[in-house]
Amino acid sequence: MTHPVPDSHSDDPLTPVSGTGTGTGPHEPGHQKQGLSLMVLGALGVVFGDIGTSPLYAFKECFHAMHGLPASETNVLGILSVIFWAITLVVSIKYVMFIMRADNHGEGGIMALLALNMGNDRISPAIRRFLVVIGLFGAALFFGDGIITPAISVLSAVEGLQLVTPQLEQFVLPITIGILLALFGLQYKGTGSMGRFFGPLTLLWFITLGVLGIMQIVENPSVLRLFSPHYAVGFFMAHPMVAFVVMGAVVLTVTGGEALYADMGHFGRLPIRLAWFFIVLPCLMLNYAGQGALVLSNPAAIENPFYLLVPDLILIPVIILATIATVIASQAVISGVFSIAKQAMQLGYLPRMTVTHTSESEIGQIYIPFLNWLLLGSVILLVMAFKTSSALASAYGIAVTMTMLCDTILVAFVAYYAWRWSMPKVLLVAIPFLIPDLLFLGATSRKILDGGWVPLLIGGTAFLLMMTWKQGKDRVREVLHQQNSLPLETFANNVAAHAQTVPGTAVFMTTDLTRAPHSLMHNLKHNKILHEQNILLQVKTEEVPHVREDSRFQIERINERFLIIRVHYGFKGQPNIPLVMEQAMRSLGMTYDPMQISYFVSRERLFSTPNGGFSPWRERLFISMSRNTSSASDFFQIPTNRVVEVGSQVEI
Repeated sequence: MTHPVPDSHSDDPLTPVSGTGTGTGPHEPGHQKQGLSLMVLGALGVVFGDIGTSPLYAFKECFHAMHGLPASETNVLGILSVIFWAITLVVSIKYVMFIMRADNHGEGGIMALLALNMGNDRISPAIRRFLVVIGLFGAALFFGDGIITPAISVLSAVEGLQLVTPQLEQFVLPITIGILLALFGLQYKGTGSMGRFFGPLTLLWFITLGVLGIMQIVENPSVLRLFSPHYAVGFFMAHPMVAFVVMGAVVLTVTGGEALYADMGHFGRLPIRLAWFFIVLPCLMLNYAGQGALVLSNPAAIENPFYLLVPDLILIPVIILATIATVIASQAVISGVFSIAKQAMQLGYLPRMTVTHTSESEIGQIYIPFLNWLLLGSVILLVMAFKTSSALASAYGIAVTMTMLCDTILVAFVAYYAWRWSMPKVLLVAIPFLIPDLLFLGATSRKILDGGWVPLLIGGTAFLLMMTWKQGKDRVREVLHQQNSLPLETFANNVAAHAQTVPGTAVFMTTDLTRAPHSLMHNLKHNKILHEQNILLQVKTEEVPHVREDSRFQIERINERFLIIRVHYGFKGQPNIPLVMEQAMRSLGMTYDPMQISYFVSRERLFSTPNGGFSPWRERLFISMSRNTSSASDFFQIPTNRVVEVGSQVEI
């Protein structure tokens, strides 16, 4: 009996089940049921936190002392115009209107974008390898963003206390660290209980941004001239070198743009677009214009234009609301790091880590303890090292700009290969996106020595770990394949016929269904027995976010004692092997008794060899990663009392 899976598979873990990346995705019907207004509100609470807290620090950083730029009328209007047109081109046009079209069955993000390219047979192996490097490097840089965003966001909000009274300055760092400890300490509870409050609170935050801006614009309406592009052009022509440097701060206004695309799978395109154009964008620009109007009236206000917009009577409530907004922004980034890490594990680019599901209904709500505490320690180190949001701003931006550049490259290949656009059309669209990406990258590159090296170091380390793990696992499979030379059908039809049989079902997990699994061979060699029913189970992660339940598994019978089951998950799915086993066995008319099933899993003990194909230090790194990977039973949700681990020595 066979349960067909769309498109036949090779053993390549990057083979898609189906799809071209242009559909509305599996989530859309749910979106309609929940109501558009609720989806818009939910998107506010999850998607826009990062970009929504940028007014706390972005505009003042454009006039940082190191730029030597006076807060004159021409400069204020010029920078505000640059901010508006940067947001328009990068966020509104590039991400909201263009890149969000490139969904992978409703899902977005750089891993989904990479998957769209990997699933296209028209792309040559050489280009495929290039795109894998681009996609993984962009994903790795997200880990750097996940460390810096909580640090700079919470710190910039708490710094408002200094305006209440200068004596509170000494408490800024302790309060910031306390908030971060609480934030990361509560991650194990999940975002479900907090999520229902995120939307309304974020809506209140954006309304506050808009109202504060309007109050100052009324006092100086001439600031609205910023919407004319000639002020941006004039600023570049008058101060070309200074303008180039300022772009390193302007990029802070578009950080979070990638989140609109990455979180598309949770809400769909329409709610995100409506929230952006009707709430987020107007409120952001009103606040930036308000800050500019304030500085036009009082140039000294550039020291902290956001909080100086706030009337003294409501300063403390606004500080509290800003802190809540930054916590929400940080929560979204932390959840994003967990999601990216899980997808990388599914695709075989990171070792298995313990993943805890914090919601019974939402599969995307997960908690990874190791990553959580690693993030917390890194964030606190950053806060203690840089001490102020202005200092942290020098470390912020370069990772974001590189990720944006990676997105542009990947979506250009999608347009050419998947959408079959002509090359002139691709270039006509891609070049206007590449220009600001490269401009931002060049400007933020100047900050590498001042702190920009931090996200690059984090991203580079994550990229090295992912590539080392992937190449190391490929090497292990190659060695095991050479050692295990007995074809599976030969074993099942000949060797197994002479073995003693015991009752029960044995499940042997394997990645190579052409050869008898190592655990099966060792079980026969040492225990001299075989179970009456033996199942060879292969779990494959496909290049789509989710696999339909009716395409979950595929069954092939070798003989009356041996079965092959191929199980398919999307890169955002969560393997549950006992559940699949129950479905598969009942579909065959077999009795499912979990206490009569034993799962055999190979666990390799790795040894380095002089000419193993890896440099010695990378061999040691891979071996260390392998020894610290979590158990297969946890990752595949198999009861630990039903798992038998069979060890073997492998020289790499």
